[in-house]
Amino acid sequence: MTEPTRPGSEFGDGEPVVRDKRRIDPETGRLREPSSEAPPAPGSGAAAGMPGTPGAQPPRDPSDLIGPSAQEALLTEALAERTADLQRLQAEYVNYKRRVDRDREANRELVIGSVLTELLQTLDDIGRAREAGELEGAFKAVAESVERVTEKLGLVKYGEVGDHFDPRIHEALLHNYSDEVDGPTATLVMQPGYRLGERILRPARVAVSEPTEQLPAEAAGADQAGDVEETGDNGQGSSDKPVE
Repeated sequence: MTEPTRPGSEFGDGEPVVRDKRRIDPETGRLREPSSEAPPAPGSGAAAGMPGTPGAQPPRDPSDLIGPSAQEALLTEALAERTADLQRLQAEYVNYKRRVDRDREANRELVIGSVLTELLQTLDDIGRAREAGELEGAFKAVAESVERVTEKLGLVKYGEVGDHFDPRIHEALLHNYSDEVDGPTATLVMQPGYRLGERILRPARVAVSEPTEQLPAEAAGADQAGDVEETGDNGQGSSDKPVE
């Protein structure tokens, strides 16, 4: 039996399409065999050679369109780019690790320096007690333990009589002239200095003596006049100054 279709079918021509769906052929009277393959629907994209269609060929790789030498050049260039990226990342990581380690060490020194600075007055008291001979018994054991701990943390005590005066590590509280020195010299240590590594926690406070030849001309003339006057008073010399 035939079934006419309405105008505007899938063929888009507006003509009626007749399909013979009778199972018995009217001309031969025989039973028709059912068709095993259905025709592809128009516009379904199932044409031969298209992706998604059985038997269709996959799209070709662009590298298949060039020769082996060109492929090798492309691979070599890509390998060089990846190697450069890896080396750059490795250098950035190494620099980052160094910066973190440096900052960690700097923070550690700041913390230790702050703690040791608070202990300097205690160390001064221990030193004065030792000079006075009062460092005895349990107090001596505790004092030596404190000194060992500070030395273990890197605290260094400096400042001795006879040291060359260095304004970077010394603080001059007194100043005079002497014939016994040949340059600015610490002749008296009033308070020792302490440093932690390259950091000065407290400068050594000292009295500084300079050679007499560095004495200013005015001061030298005044000293000579004082010596002459002292000699005249003792009757061992006379002044040539005329009497007006």
